[in-house]
Amino acid sequence: MLDQYFTGEKAEVRIGDQVFYLPIIQGTEGERAIDIRKLRSETGYITMDSGYMNTGACRSSITFLDGEKSILNYRGYAIEDLAEHCSFIEVAYLLINGMLPNIVELKQFSRQLNNHSMIHEDMVHFFDRFPPGASPMSILSSMVNTLCNFYPEMTDPLESFNITAARLLSKLRTVAAFSYRKSKGHPLTYPRHNLSYCANFLNMMFDSPVNPYLVDNVLVGALNKLLILHGDHELNCSTATVRIVGSARTNLYASISAGISALWGPLHGGANQEVMEMLEKIHREGGNYRKYIEKAKDPKDPFRLVGFGHRVYKNHDPRCRIIKKTCDEVLAALNMADDPLLAIAKELEEVALHDPYFIERNLYPNVDFYSGIIYRAMGIPTNMFTVMFALGRLPGWIAHWREMWDDPNTRIGRPRQVYVGPQLRPFVPIDQR
Repeated sequence: MLDQYFTGEKAEVRIGDQVFYLPIIQGTEGERAIDIRKLRSETGYITMDSGYMNTGACRSSITFLDGEKSILNYRGYAIEDLAEHCSFIEVAYLLINGMLPNIVELKQFSRQLNNHSMIHEDMVHFFDRFPPGASPMSILSSMVNTLCNFYPEMTDPLESFNITAARLLSKLRTVAAFSYRKSKGHPLTYPRHNLSYCANFLNMMFDSPVNPYLVDNVLVGALNKLLILHGDHELNCSTATVRIVGSARTNLYASISAGISALWGPLHGGANQEVMEMLEKIHREGGNYRKYIEKAKDPKDPFRLVGFGHRVYKNHDPRCRIIKKTCDEVLAALNMADDPLLAIAKELEEVALHDPYFIERNLYPNVDFYSGIIYRAMGIPTNMFTVMFALGRLPGWIAHWREMWDDPNTRIGRPRQVYVGPQLRPFVPIDQR
């Protein structure tokens, strides 16, 4: 049955002498899609789309992204407005609930996050069981999956959704900070109710009995922006993972754990870490960044500058204008102009913004390039960069899980394949092989 998004138009598919008509649907921002849900039942054919780059797996009201026009909106609000005027908690509320909170709603939400910021003390002992040098992403994914055993209000997932979402948002921050403290062999710093979400995280990361952490408003503001900019990004690999795992009616904890594991991949969430590793390599080799500029331009050289260009945005990444300004503010506030890695990064940025080779190919510095620089300046180690990405992306994952569960038309994810293996072969008993 056709729905309200049907345009009245149909696409014509011709297979031999037969003609089939498929409805065309249109979203609120003008995006158009050919509805192929009945393609196989009517024609016997499926579509082939490696990586699902041209496949719409759902209809969503969370994020609109236009890569050609450099547009990124959450629930109809421009990312520029949200990053300039909102806290991360406001944006998390917006993504999950579909509207910006008023003052009363924000206070209630903040109170809920404070009430659920601690993790069960038995879970604290789990950190001691991970081997030294364990990946923070491995710890994060494991601990999130474990939460359902300590907080099993998921018998009726939708009924307990709000409290579970608040627990995840608050406890993931605590788990992330605790994993860092354990890796350093430092005593744990527990969350404080008198600090904001981002200030609390920084305090749990860096506070010390001998050297109390002084909350820096510039760093708190920068972290707020970084998390907002990573809040959601349509159906990327990790978000699609959350939805396909959740489509099996898997609980929210396990679905988010799967999303964290997908984000762990270097082709997805590890780009800002690779940026810093690239800068460290250039620094070790004498800081000759121009050598690497030329290597990037050489079509015969496999080297590519990490942190430049974007798979979706064919022009500027709209998040970059925001994060570049934030990066400059942080470096100025911390007097870090002399940091050799940051100096190399600024030189690469200058070349990319003015060199015709990069301009013609739209290879501008992207959000991963700047976020790595800011995190380094804050004192966050490289192996925690993807964890920071996960903290920002969490409300988007939760929002997609909820949207999928609320949609009565959701079906369990089940992509098709085109089989290319051997045809039926006679079975040979083991003694005759």
